[in-house]
Amino acid sequence: MISIRKYIDGVQPGNPTRDTKPPRSGPGVNLAGAAIGGYCAALHAMGRCGSDACPAEGSELSEGLGKLGEDLAHAQSAESVAAADEGIRFQLREWGQRAARHYQAKAREVKDILLMMAGTAESVGERDQRCAQQFNAVTVQLKGIANLEDLTEIRASIEKSAAELKTSIDRMTAEGKAALEQLRREVSTCQAKVEEAEQVASRDALTRLGNRMWVEGQIEKRIAATATFCAAILDIDDFKRVNDEQGHLVGDEVLRQFATELRSACRATDVIGRWGGDEFIVVLDSGVAEAEEQVARVSKWVCGNYTVAGSGGKTRLHVGASIGVAEYTPGETMKELLDRADREMYRSKSDSRTARRTGA
Repeated sequence: MISIRKYIDGVQPGNPTRDTKPPRSGPGVNLAGAAIGGYCAALHAMGRCGSDACPAEGSELSEGLGKLGEDLAHAQSAESVAAADEGIRFQLREWGQRAARHYQAKAREVKDILLMMAGTAESVGERDQRCAQQFNAVTVQLKGIANLEDLTEIRASIEKSAAELKTSIDRMTAEGKAALEQLRREVSTCQAKVEEAEQVASRDALTRLGNRMWVEGQIEKRIAATATFCAAILDIDDFKRVNDEQGHLVGDEVLRQFATELRSACRATDVIGRWGGDEFIVVLDSGVAEAEEQVARVSKWVCGNYTVAGSGGKTRLHVGASIGVAEYTPGETMKELLDRADREMYRSKSDSRTARRTGA
């Protein structure tokens, strides 16, 4: 990772550099500020990537890098830059170790499940082998009966063989039930762990909505079933300005609150996810007329004033969103559907900007 400290050290007042020319006026004067801004944006992107790579451990990395990015943006000295730089390196090292431990633990869980199931299969095999030996012994006894001539001895041998056979069958039945019950418990445990892992892997770490990969899977299912459905893409208006003016931590809090409101406004049958950055997506199982009516209701709910905690205390922000809706046309691909919804969203955004400029 590139150290911002080395760069800042080179442009601090009084530090010798290879270029001995006097400072220039113009756009280049704020080069250090632009570099720090780009570095902070890169940190924010790294936090999102860490959340995607390991959702179970990504939120802590994202929050930690966001806080350090805010500290770096307000750094007033080389020492504060150095402290932020070291903090960033520490966060990345810690995340790497936590992610490695997380995946090692998951690997051990899978290994334990496989060993349990192998042990169950082995016990079933041993049981069947014992039963086979017992059946063979009974068979030998029954063959011996054919050589007897005394009816009393024949009857006694048959009764003994029948009793041994019943005992073997009862034991086999009991052992089979126990083995089956154990296998059921192990399969149930395995299923619960797999479902938990799938839940973690399908959720966006910041907003806890479904992530892009999960939403794409839901869309593909509907396409395969040739179902009637619509995709709605929501893009928060002027979100970059929130990040630039209020900081990424405030921006993250806006995304979290927006996601909460979106979940509250949508129906239980709607598929809701974070598409990426400040974009969200809703998949509605209906035609375009009903979908547009639902989206209009959602828009009224999620757009409005939000109160978020910033570095200077609570801040009140107005949050708006542009929305584009497209109904799936049989035969088209997911990309074609989403491209249409995206174009509708940008058309809505352009109309909103025009309305604000004209005062309409």
